[in-house]
Amino acid sequence: VQLQASGGGLVQPGGSLRLSCAASGFTVVDYRIAWFRQAPGKEREWVSSVTSSVARTYYADSVKGRFTISRDNVKNTVYLQMNSLKPEDTAVYYCARRKHGYYRDVNQAAYDYWGQGTLVTVSS
Repeated sequence: VQLQASGGGLVQPGGSLRLSCAASGFTVVDYRIAWFRQAPGKEREWVSSVTSSVARTYYADSVKGRFTISRDNVKNTVYLQMNSLKPEDTAVYYCARRKHGYYRDVNQAAYDYWGQGTLVTVSS
């Protein structure tokens, strides 16, 4: 099982980026997949999730209305479209696979596989 996160980079405030999380060794449609981020000097925090099967989406308040999580079942990839980026969005972004069962999305112990992280820097 592997998760490969990509798509980070340097962008100006107000700009957009799309992150990708390519999965191998399992099918994303069968698992809840989340994005987390860790800003410099801060703890890692949950950003967004897409559920298995019907692909319901959930967002942290800090990104609601600006970020969109989606899933491509054919490519076995989950995306995070980030618009209206702010300097406070600067962080390393990680995708993760949640274990089956009843867990809160923010509970990082509920995730069994993590991508390597991709750096997003929002700066002028």
